[in-house]
Amino acid sequence: MFSQDFVYTKFSEFYKRASAEITLPASLSQRELAFLLFKERVMIRHRGFAGTNSFKLFLTETVPSDVYHSCAYYENPEAEMDKKGWLGADLVFDIDADHIPTDCDKIHDKWTCGKCAFSGRGAAPETCPACGGLKFDAKSWPCERCVDSARDETVKLLEMLEKDFGLSNRELHVFFSGHRGYHVHVEIEAIRTLDSMARKEMVDYITGSGVNLSIRQKKYSDGKGKSRTFGLHEFGRYGRLKQDMHSFIEKATKDDLLKAGIKGASLTSILQYKQQVLDRCIRRSLWDSVIGVKDETWFKIAAYLTKLQVAAIDTVVTTDIHRLIRMNGTLHGKTGLKKIEFPVASLADFDPFKEAVAFKEGAVKVCVSDVPEFRLGGSVFGPYRQQVVELPTAAAVLLICKGRAEVAK
Repeated sequence: MFSQDFVYTKFSEFYKRASAEITLPASLSQRELAFLLFKERVMIRHRGFAGTNSFKLFLTETVPSDVYHSCAYYENPEAEMDKKGWLGADLVFDIDADHIPTDCDKIHDKWTCGKCAFSGRGAAPETCPACGGLKFDAKSWPCERCVDSARDETVKLLEMLEKDFGLSNRELHVFFSGHRGYHVHVEIEAIRTLDSMARKEMVDYITGSGVNLSIRQKKYSDGKGKSRTFGLHEFGRYGRLKQDMHSFIEKATKDDLLKAGIKGASLTSILQYKQQVLDRCIRRSLWDSVIGVKDETWFKIAAYLTKLQVAAIDTVVTTDIHRLIRMNGTLHGKTGLKKIEFPVASLADFDPFKEAVAFKEGAVKVCVSDVPEFRLGGSVFGPYRQQVVELPTAAAVLLICKGRAEVAK
């Protein structure tokens, strides 16, 4: 409780000092707002605010651990869901390291079975290997590799939104989530009234769901079997894939082809007759016109590039037209870092471990249980294991919020 009170006090100081910096969503009076309380761990929902002053007064008096607003616009945001009067919703994407496989989770993530206390490293299993339990206390960590993996997926998402859906930089809002990923908001009238099914079609396109690379089949001459014949349309995801195949083959080295599963005669032919492959196979869609480069070669390359092409988004977030999303400028209860917006063009250079730091003064002694080396606010800390150390406030808050430390008494 002492450590929780410490974090609560720091959050309170932040909101009293920096509430003017919080960017409220457009059409605030039509949004549902929600707040997760620190001590009670209860979500206050169905709150509406007519203006900025009343919201910021509530924020400084209540001091929640997390602040959310609806992506949706409502006639009556304070009513129950079936009486709110849905008017539309922003299009929102959540890219989180939780949905992206990385090998570093075995270094910094840990889990403990809620039934027998058996523990392990990495992502929690479906069932406890010791007792078969289904509930776990899982502790993740926002390491740089995890956040970088989320950034890479965000880059792919933004490219698709711009090139394939025709959205401009001015219509795309990109945020660091405050934890292990990024949010992308699209807040334009043309998209606002899309229903869940329309949003699911966008999600399917972005994630590659439903892509069928067996475009045609042909029967063997004896009529006893079938073989797949490769082919691609010239539009949509297939047209995009065709362009990517051209770029891939044009620049491909031996190692590139091996990564795609191409070897033997197919690999030799592609490297030896690269220009013919580009001109005949890809540009003219005569896929089997170069000796050694058969249909199965193209299926492998297409599958490989499709996997690289798609973006790992949380599909439920995007299709939910009533979704709550974290408010820009507020603190994340799992880290003490801010959700913060930055220009699309700055994504490659944006450093969340500097830019999203909210607490820049003071230090405190904490008892650290187990934490890997980490960077925050321009400094590197750790690794620490079962030791008392004095840390800057931002680092101490992060460790306490992640369940890795307690304030030393």
